[in-house]
Amino acid sequence: MAKECPICGKGAIMGGKRNLLRGKYNPTKKTRKYPNLQWARLVSGKRIKICTSCLKKGPIFNGLALFQVNA
Repeated sequence: MAKECPICGKGAIMGGKRNLLRGKYNPTKKTRKYPNLQWARLVSGKRIKICTSCLKKGPIFNGLALFQVNA
């Protein structure tokens, strides 16, 4: 299963911070940041993982009833 939201397409990004030491930036490892995916149930009964920003938008997404909010 890919770590990507099937509704909005939000996926992993590479990031890192620059470490300043004695006036020079030292090389640091880059880290991969993943979206916050949660389980949601589609209207058809199937379960998918969607990001929390899509989950906060509610079950009606672009005029379509895509998923049900698990209570």
